[in-house]
Amino acid sequence: MADYKTLSDNELIQLLKESDHTAYDEIFKRYFYLIFTHAFKKLRDEEQAKDIVQDVFASLWFKREQYLPASNLAGYLYTAVRNKIFDLFAHQQVEGKYIDSLKDYLSTHHSASTDSLVRENQLKAYIEKEIQALPPKMKRIFEMSRKENLSHREIAEKLRVSENNVSKQVNNALRVLRTKLG
Repeated sequence: MADYKTLSDNELIQLLKESDHTAYDEIFKRYFYLIFTHAFKKLRDEEQAKDIVQDVFASLWFKREQYLPASNLAGYLYTAVRNKIFDLFAHQQVEGKYIDSLKDYLSTHHSASTDSLVRENQLKAYIEKEIQALPPKMKRIFEMSRKENLSHREIAEKLRVSENNVSKQVNNALRVLRTKLG
């Protein structure tokens, strides 16, 4: 076969349609810098420009059997890069809207969560006040059960009372707290 550097774009396209890797490489070498420069001028970001150009050339390879221009390969590649840049800008715009929306949500719901924390702390203080108002023995058993996370058997052994007594005291404390807390 002839030297690929001397082939026209139309001949390279025909070879590319036949899955010729060397033709693809020649197209890549011939147009990468031009297309990259075009993308970089629009984006002013080297990495994004490289990514877009790589996407265009990957797409060129994957679409080689379905659709390739019969002529004007340069125009096809410029148009593909332009469309990828538009897609990127549209994606960035949508991304920006989501970020702004999230910021708005956080700023408006931050006060609600602060309000919830205040209410939660008030409720904890009220519950603690009601626990302190329980009879001393009931209060001690309830605190051992709920705050120290001891089992009824462990509480009974520590206080030298029956396990049944501990269970009754905890249930009575819960009943008292439920009625006071509504």
